[in-house]
Amino acid sequence: MNRQTYAVEVTASSRADAATIFAMVADGARWSEWAGPVIAHSSMERLGDPAPGGVGGVRLLGRKPVLVREETLEYEQDRRHVYALRSPSPMKDYRGEITLTPREDGGTDVVWRASFTELVPGTGPVLRFGLNKGIKLLSRKLLSAAQR
Repeated sequence: MNRQTYAVEVTASSRADAATIFAMVADGARWSEWAGPVIAHSSMERLGDPAPGGVGGVRLLGRKPVLVREETLEYEQDRRHVYALRSPSPMKDYRGEITLTPREDGGTDVVWRASFTELVPGTGPVLRFGLNKGIKLLSRKLLSAAQR
């Protein structure tokens, strides 16, 4: 079986500072505040180090009854948040990374990357398309809320 690996990258800029954006991303319980109605439910299943969303933290996101689990793998305060999907999915080895780079004007450049290996050969292009659209939507919602 020849499974392919795919990646997406979404870049954006915000007037909000990196600390504000990072706090919203790292605390999984807050996602429904800024990502609704796409993400209607958000909570922390397990607190990370540092709490709430640091390394080892697991957030539950989605619309009940369908919730996905994402675990924080790397956590650099106000700079970088790396996570992995821990729920069954058509994507294998899903890994996401949000990188925040402060600008001199007080705003932030944001790069949201994700990669995965298709579970079923041939499904990767469709999954990549959907993932790219989803991350673009979530990025817009995140940055709009952070700038309020």
